[in-house]
Amino acid sequence: MAFPPHVVEDCMGLLTLLSDGTVLRSNINFQEQPQPTQHDNLVQFKDFLFHKKFNLHLRLYKPKFDDNINNDDDKNNNNKSLPVVMFLHGGGFCFGSRVWPHIHSCCVRLATSLHAAVVTPDYRLAPEHRLPAAVDDGVEALRWLQRQGHHGGDEWVTRGVDFDRAFILGDSSGGNIAHHLAVQLGPGSREMDPVRVRGYVLLGPFFSGVVRTRSEVGPPEQMLTLELLDRFWRLSIPIGETRDHPLANPFGANSPNLGHVKLDPILVIVGGNELLKDRAVDYATRLKELGKNIEYIEFKGKEHGFLTHDSHSEAAEEVVQIIKRFMLENSH
Repeated sequence: MAFPPHVVEDCMGLLTLLSDGTVLRSNINFQEQPQPTQHDNLVQFKDFLFHKKFNLHLRLYKPKFDDNINNDDDKNNNNKSLPVVMFLHGGGFCFGSRVWPHIHSCCVRLATSLHAAVVTPDYRLAPEHRLPAAVDDGVEALRWLQRQGHHGGDEWVTRGVDFDRAFILGDSSGGNIAHHLAVQLGPGSREMDPVRVRGYVLLGPFFSGVVRTRSEVGPPEQMLTLELLDRFWRLSIPIGETRDHPLANPFGANSPNLGHVKLDPILVIVGGNELLKDRAVDYATRLKELGKNIEYIEFKGKEHGFLTHDSHSEAAEEVVQIIKRFMLENSH
């Protein structure tokens, strides 16, 4: 007698994995835009298909006041002023999209405050698409930018954009992806020419390991629990693997020896109350010991995702200024 499929994993009722492999996602509507903010009238944005095979789209934001920066003199000098910031959203590899209100609002803030062209791509989500799918899609988004940077790219995309000054900013699981892109692309991201990545910003990067850290077993955050973090990993890493898989643990037994890998500058920003804090501290400390150009900044009392979930707070303003300084230091 065949038994009906039963629930294997349940993520807050928003995502359910059944024993027969069926994935059920809630119909809850995340696609309505957020309430207007003071920054909304300062940007314009468009959506583009960047990966036809998987029907993946990205959203590109540009400050409106840069729409006419290429006057006649600028055109003659080929003067371009907007750096590129690729923002990789979080969500435990299982959730998230460029259209989610808090992600949209954060990208609006980044575009205006950093005076940058902000690109935020969707990527395939687990468990339907387990890692390394999300990392592969991050590479494809960069290749879309590369195609735009060559002759014949979309004129709206390329106008006023300096592809030679690109930065990758990842939140949570997006921070994990950013790390793997840094390792894969190497210094200067030569294979992406004319796109040149100058540095990476990891916000509360989503790393793991079989051995628990002190912050992981400490008091839970309001949003995240250790149980939920473990569930995200069970849903996203290849079936049968552990949290020491190289895509989860940069310093696992089977992970690449980062001492032999050249990396562009990395900035790590975390909240002091994050369960993931000790992972970030260990990551930054080890890379520093290996001679890498890495900076670690901790915001006391803040929880995971504090920039994206409230991108207009005082703490968010401080984060933006830190990122702006990091970009300026690494643009020459």
